[in-house]
Amino acid sequence: MTKPNSTTDAADAAGTPAPPGVTATEVVLPGKVAPSGLRVALRELPAPTAGQALVRVESTAVSFAESAMRRGRYFGQPPFPFVPGYDLVGVVEAVGPGVDRALIGRRVAALTKTGGWSTAVLLTAADLVDVPEGVDPDEAETLIVNGLTAYQMLHRSAKVRAGQTVLVLGAAGGVGSILVQLARNAGARVIGTAGPRHHEALRALGVEPVDYRDPDLFARVRALAPDGVDAVFDHLGGASVTLSHRLLNRTGTLVSYSIAAALDGTRPVILDFLPLLAKLAFWNHLPTGRHASFYDVWAGAGKPGSARREAFRARVRTDLTHVFGLLRDGELSAQIAARFPLTEAAAALELAESSTRTTPGKIILTP
Repeated sequence: MTKPNSTTDAADAAGTPAPPGVTATEVVLPGKVAPSGLRVALRELPAPTAGQALVRVESTAVSFAESAMRRGRYFGQPPFPFVPGYDLVGVVEAVGPGVDRALIGRRVAALTKTGGWSTAVLLTAADLVDVPEGVDPDEAETLIVNGLTAYQMLHRSAKVRAGQTVLVLGAAGGVGSILVQLARNAGARVIGTAGPRHHEALRALGVEPVDYRDPDLFARVRALAPDGVDAVFDHLGGASVTLSHRLLNRTGTLVSYSIAAALDGTRPVILDFLPLLAKLAFWNHLPTGRHASFYDVWAGAGKPGSARREAFRARVRTDLTHVFGLLRDGELSAQIAARFPLTEAAAALELAESSTRTTPGKIILTP
């Protein structure tokens, strides 16, 4: 990964040069490259303008999105070059006009989609969510996009209740490791797929593990839930969702939330995404009691300044605050797989994509 050389390098990579101000160290994704092709650059950030806050980043992380984006296979990603980083935790250092100065000095979390792999960022102040006092920033970081996704799928999409049985694919992953905890916290029985090296950790969380590579996976899950499961959470897409749908009971819910199976594909990602949506819609028109949907954490965000955007912000703040509260109260544990300095993002991304990784959870980057 190339080390910083000049603010001009950063400007060329990330856009128009900023006026003099805070110097941020950023990791730039210049194009469709291997992890080693990431670049470290410096960029001058201006003072925050109206409605903005300058946040000094304490913790960010690697997610599935970055692996997809570096391949050009994340639906809706910005054009290259750009700074990746789906979410972050940091401390507000300055605010622009119209923003309450009481925000300065507070630890906050933000869902960014891109831009988080930096030592400092300018964000819309209304998008910031308070991190509870005493919560470690790295632990809070594990729960932003992953915790929000898991909580909303479980409680807003599938509406899982105590006594129900759910199947979580990729139960040792960033989303899966939180989802299984939230499901157990809700009183549900949890079956989770993962490699055998993760089974002991999953059992410690109260999960009944199944090897995701087992050729008889369908039969194994059916043996554990003969009448079918109440909900399946599927991150793979492709052929996997058909199997997931078949594993539902008569009134079960399938929540698909990614197309990881298409990560290494070569055709436009929309050609994998549209058939998935069509399949889910077709199933919902069948005369059964089952339901299928695709979850997108950004669904309903609306345009800036719209009523939909305000409702979206309120929903994110409510749900993320609740998840942070579970962490603070010890009812949810942060699953941290590894920590890397921000400037070693290439090594962190390589580990995230490695099939030999043995520790479940999220890989943290610390500026």
